[in-house]
Amino acid sequence: MTTTSPAKRDMHLTPVTGRDARIAILERSVRATVPLRKTFVQANAGKGSRHGPLRRFVTSGDLRGLKAYLLIVAACSDGSKGWSTTHDSAVWARLMDIDMFATPAAARTGAWRTLQRLQKHNLIRCTRPRGSTMITATLLREDGSGEPYDRPTGKTAEDRFLQIPQAFWKKGFDEQIDIPGLAMLLVIAREKPWSSFPAERAREWYGWSADTHLRGLNKLIELDLAERRETYTKAPLSPSGLTMTYQYNLKPIMRPRKPKKQTSSDKSQISSQPSPPGAGKGRR
Repeated sequence: MTTTSPAKRDMHLTPVTGRDARIAILERSVRATVPLRKTFVQANAGKGSRHGPLRRFVTSGDLRGLKAYLLIVAACSDGSKGWSTTHDSAVWARLMDIDMFATPAAARTGAWRTLQRLQKHNLIRCTRPRGSTMITATLLREDGSGEPYDRPTGKTAEDRFLQIPQAFWKKGFDEQIDIPGLAMLLVIAREKPWSSFPAERAREWYGWSADTHLRGLNKLIELDLAERRETYTKAPLSPSGLTMTYQYNLKPIMRPRKPKKQTSSDKSQISSQPSPPGAGKGRR
């Protein structure tokens, strides 16, 4: 009987990809969506500049850094390890897809430098013991203040958050999107459904150009991550008497699922269930 050695069997395995690693990260979390404070995208009104930390990624074209940051938020979202995630530098490189284009040593260096950029933005704290290849990234507050992170609850204006479904990574949209598209995905997720996003206000509201703004919106339509509709308002001084603007909404795959409402039959089933022994009896 002929047997195949473990070494030969391993030769037939499909190489592990960045998507494999990202899915493994997401499957550790019990959350179907990733919460992100809205102040990362745009500061609240009355704070002077409305620009959030997102502007730095967009204006510098740092798509790798932005995707790495969002993945770290996803990895830490359950809080089981104190808002931190630890991996070997080779795994960090795989999570960022750097290993696809660089030697192993260069990929490790590229991953470390990316994490260092996030640390300079006051979005994470990055540690690596001397002589070790293990790197720990610990979340800080999303507004770039450097304050310790805690899970947003939405109870105050500073604590309101948007949600990114895990499908963004599991369906591979993160591999297809560009920096304008990802920025506008977060912008639309920040606002109410069917909002307008005038390009002429992009510089004031978000800190990037009107051209970047429009390219991002068009990219989302191209990837079928968002939909748009025309809306008309009266304009007495225009030739047609109307002004047309576009409103945008995320497609269902990019929206957080709404909790199911409890029906009357569900309530009756709960009320008809027998009480556990001793229920309703006071202590003696």
